[in-house]
Amino acid sequence: MTGGRLLTFGLFVVFILITLAVTFWARANTRGKDDFYAGGRAFSGPQNGLALAGDYMSAASFLGIAGIIALSGYDGFLYSIGFLVAWLLTLLLVELMRNAGRFTMADVLTHRVRRQPRVRTAAVISTVTVSVFYLLAQMVGAGALVSLLLGLEGGTAKAVTIVVVGAMMIFYVSFGGMKGTTWVQIIKAVLLMAGTVVLTALVLGRFGFNISALLGAAQEASGRTGFLDPGNRFGRTVPGDPVGTLINKLDFISLALALVLGTAGLPHIVSRFFTVPDARAARTSVNWAIGLVGAFYLMTLALGFGATALVSPERIIAEDPSGNTAALQLAQVLGEAVAGPVGGDLLLAFIGAVAFATILAVVSGLVMASSTSLAHDYFGHVLMFGRPRESQEVAVARLSAFAIGLLAVVLAVVARNQNVAFLVALAFAMAASANLPAIVLSLFWKRFNSTGVVSGIYGGLGGSLLLVLLSPVVSGKVDPVTGGSLSLLPAGVDFHVFPMENPGLVSIPFGFLCAWLGTVLSTEKADQERYDDLSVRSLTGTGAHTPRQD
Repeated sequence: MTGGRLLTFGLFVVFILITLAVTFWARANTRGKDDFYAGGRAFSGPQNGLALAGDYMSAASFLGIAGIIALSGYDGFLYSIGFLVAWLLTLLLVELMRNAGRFTMADVLTHRVRRQPRVRTAAVISTVTVSVFYLLAQMVGAGALVSLLLGLEGGTAKAVTIVVVGAMMIFYVSFGGMKGTTWVQIIKAVLLMAGTVVLTALVLGRFGFNISALLGAAQEASGRTGFLDPGNRFGRTVPGDPVGTLINKLDFISLALALVLGTAGLPHIVSRFFTVPDARAARTSVNWAIGLVGAFYLMTLALGFGATALVSPERIIAEDPSGNTAALQLAQVLGEAVAGPVGGDLLLAFIGAVAFATILAVVSGLVMASSTSLAHDYFGHVLMFGRPRESQEVAVARLSAFAIGLLAVVLAVVARNQNVAFLVALAFAMAASANLPAIVLSLFWKRFNSTGVVSGIYGGLGGSLLLVLLSPVVSGKVDPVTGGSLSLLPAGVDFHVFPMENPGLVSIPFGFLCAWLGTVLSTEKADQERYDDLSVRSLTGTGAHTPRQD
């Protein structure tokens, strides 16, 4: 192992030791399910805002968006815009959800319905499905990233890395609960923002803090005259094929809808709203998250275009065709410019450790959301009829964290050599199609009932999964130059009938339609008293975080 990789490994170990110490502290201060599920609701608005940002800014954001901008120019920034705008919708819903719920999304959905078990079961299925798909993408990315940083080659090295990351996330959640997970996310957010600020300052410094000079250098280094124009990656115009052009543009709109509407329905984001003491702290936390996320995504412009100008697209593609190493290569170039080879190794090691921290923080949040839903919603309310002992429920949550983590590890090891980047967009699409309709209609539609909730969740979830299965993501997409498959399945296998790669444009309206149809076609009558109670609680916070007394 070279000196630079030894330094990287050392920083990984330091981060792991720090987070282990935090987790042991959290364990010593965790008593009962309020502490385990919601950190005792003791986190301030700024603290929870940092944790929200840490939970949201995944490795796909840090490495993926910088790589897309480096290779595709302007279009890469559209991802950043989608992720950021999503928080405006979240800001509108955060106070209502925080007041109406207790620990999970299902608490919000069941507050006004009589047939709670089937609603909670549907919410659990949606929560676990969305989380596992998101987890799988993060775990596979972790295997590729850490293997690359440490110079480990082959599928076995990736598998070992995935197992180590999986073991760490299971430990954080099952041992430290929400307190441990939150502090890991706060530490990660601070490290990520610090690393991004340093890289951005160094990039802009190379161009005299003249953004125009940076963009000009990126344009020249790209070798493409339209590098700074839209249409290099999304919504491409296909000469002589108006149908193909229309499909490309609709596909981009579909992706944007999923990114913008999906955040408010992501289970691990929803569960973070219950860790603060009141609605004001919830709003403050989202304001902090918006500020941090906005600043971060603005800085990805400097990272992406800086990588184009200072590293070159050819070197980025040679290292990783998808561009995920662009920020890492940029860090090494900038470090060498400041302090020679030692500086390059040091900055690369730091940014690599930050990326590793990013993955651990995000996967821990996902496992926390899934285990809480399984224990609180399914075990506590479906199997135990809402009367479990606290010790039983927390024990099931710890066991669920192990089971979910083990499932994610096994799936990630099997898929370690596959391109699973689309799973992040799919997770957003499923959250927007299944969870968002149920949340919005529960809060605002007086007639909504349990049949509508269940129909909306299963319809949106099943519709998005089916559309992806029948899309070019799974089969039928072929490289026009090499003839090789660009889908999950090999060339020659083609059963796709849905032309777009992103299902949101169809599956999100379909989720709302299923929820509406389930309600109007059902003979079940909505409970006016329960709806009035939910309205008062969500708007005022009266009785928040306490079970409804029937």
